[in-house]
Amino acid sequence: MSLTSNSTALRRQRQVLDHLRGKGQPDIDPRATISHIAIYGAGIMGSGIAQVVAQSGYQVTLWDVTQADLDRGILAIRTSLARSARKTNQPADWVQSILSRISSTTDQTAACSSADLVIEAIVENLSIKQQLFSRLDKVAKPTCIFATNTSSLLVADVSAKLGEERKQRMVALHFFNPVAVMKLVEIAYMDGTDPELLALLKAWVHDIGKVPVLCRDTPGFIVNRLLVPYNIEARQLVERGDATIEDVDTAMKLGAGYPMGPFELMDMTGLDTGYRIMKAWYDTAPGLSGDPRFKPSPEMEQMIRDGYLGRKSGRGYYVYDK
Repeated sequence: MSLTSNSTALRRQRQVLDHLRGKGQPDIDPRATISHIAIYGAGIMGSGIAQVVAQSGYQVTLWDVTQADLDRGILAIRTSLARSARKTNQPADWVQSILSRISSTTDQTAACSSADLVIEAIVENLSIKQQLFSRLDKVAKPTCIFATNTSSLLVADVSAKLGEERKQRMVALHFFNPVAVMKLVEIAYMDGTDPELLALLKAWVHDIGKVPVLCRDTPGFIVNRLLVPYNIEARQLVERGDATIEDVDTAMKLGAGYPMGPFELMDMTGLDTGYRIMKAWYDTAPGLSGDPRFKPSPEMEQMIRDGYLGRKSGRGYYVYDK
């Protein structure tokens, strides 16, 4: 890496953000523009995002395919809030006051009819995401911001079927699991993204208690682009018989100062999530497709088939009490 390369990235960010608040200008108030957020997908990520957003005082509409999906999502939010209330000694009505800001529906178009911001957190499938945003584009307000929580796809691909004006108002808002705990949100933007939109979203991310980082629309953004190859190398060490799972995790915790080893981390994030990212990169990612480094190994594919997905299934590289 050269200093020139880093200067290029810095210059791009300055070009994108050079109109932002200068000396003496007031901070951006995101609540003046964003008050109602529609979240698509009531799974682990969608429900986590809904909790954090509602906890910050925003109105949320949560959508999923079935009422059962929504019920599970709301239950997960209620359970998480109750746990937080006990730890922080919140008043008796604290949980319900937050839940009162979350409505739910299985009506896909009604969910976003009055939304200022749409966040998609559905299955990591390009065609399904494109279809969803294409339908929403027809009913959402022209000023509505579209965001995908994708961890493996490009914003340019997800937004491919949208009109040019909507594309300028589309980004990735990549939250991390567990959403209530993890502070980072990656904001990935395209070359045509409205710079004022990025300023607004940076302020909004800060307002919900998270820390934003900006990245151009590139496979994996920042975190996964660095993390996935690291995890691959760890798996290959074990698959070759060079070291044990336990020793690799211990080495990275005590030798590199990481809070957890790669296998502990893969179990926490879900082996299926890592698999989808690798497969998407190997199949279609610009500059990465066909690269043998990103081809999922037979051992990993067998674990997926066996349902060994990590903590959420009770077994991954380690065994967990459910």
